[in-house]
Amino acid sequence: MSRASVEDLGVHDVAVVGAGYAGLSAARALEQAGLKTIVLESYAPGGQAGSSSLIENFFGFPTGVRGGELTYHAQLQAYRFGAKFATPAQALSLSFAQGESCAHLQAEGCTAGLRAKCVLIATGAAYRRLQAEGREDFEGAGVYYAATGRERLLCGGATVIVAGGGNSAGQAAMFLSERAEKVLLIIRGDGLAKSMSSYLSRRVEAGKNIEILTHTEIRRMLGNRALEAVELENIRTHERRTIQTPAVFSMIGALPCTDWLPAEIECDEKGFIKTGHSVADSPAWKGANRSPGPLETSRPGIFAAGDVRSGSVKRCAAAVGEGGMAVAGIHEVLGTYT
Repeated sequence: MSRASVEDLGVHDVAVVGAGYAGLSAARALEQAGLKTIVLESYAPGGQAGSSSLIENFFGFPTGVRGGELTYHAQLQAYRFGAKFATPAQALSLSFAQGESCAHLQAEGCTAGLRAKCVLIATGAAYRRLQAEGREDFEGAGVYYAATGRERLLCGGATVIVAGGGNSAGQAAMFLSERAEKVLLIIRGDGLAKSMSSYLSRRVEAGKNIEILTHTEIRRMLGNRALEAVELENIRTHERRTIQTPAVFSMIGALPCTDWLPAEIECDEKGFIKTGHSVADSPAWKGANRSPGPLETSRPGIFAAGDVRSGSVKRCAAAVGEGGMAVAGIHEVLGTYT
């Protein structure tokens, strides 16, 4: 397995920033095509999906697959084709020198930086934090952002809380209900139909030990060294009650990891990277002899894929597909498309 030093990265055909499923998919395809590729990852491969307890809607796995297992095999496949990984190596800046075709990347621990003919931004999104009093005291000691087998062991015979109304929340509720005495799924809205896949919402609603609390938020978290209880509030009636629980699973969405990008890379009002026809009128594309590709950003040769991209569907299979699609655009830019 090949790991690169961020001190000696030099010039690459492609720099992939982020090793979630979009980044891993692209890295494998790029190296298979013979393009010199470096992958920068600030934490660990897999992104949010890599810590998922069970991914049930991924093609080819009829009974589901653990996020960690899928990540391991994806990274192993990328290694097999020669992709180099720099981990941990958090991207700090992206810049463009006048008259040069290469983009310049600076990463944490990298003194000279690196240059790449094309860049694929696949940095995903970071977990949103619950705005509850005392939450900071219980990070990792009662407040969790993934429901894996390790966390499920803490739930035996207890009431646990899942916050969120999306697919990640539904999958966590189903998984935890196998061991917990009761799972409280709390949502701000009045139901699951708008935010959760219909097949999953039906299963959650039919769960014998799953209770859905609508119009509800966590106001306070209580405990000594570990979480012991939370205070819930109905945001319509303002009624509050205290629930004894050792675990809260926060599945309330994520913020795009784009704060390190320059103004040349245009983002939407939520901070997700704009691509394709939405950037066709950007300054860098005026006078260009071609239109931006579907996953190309407001800067030619710079691509975005996966959860960080505006308009993405925020699903594992879609991220893998976008990683592969980006490779076709990169081939075209580099003149190697066959």
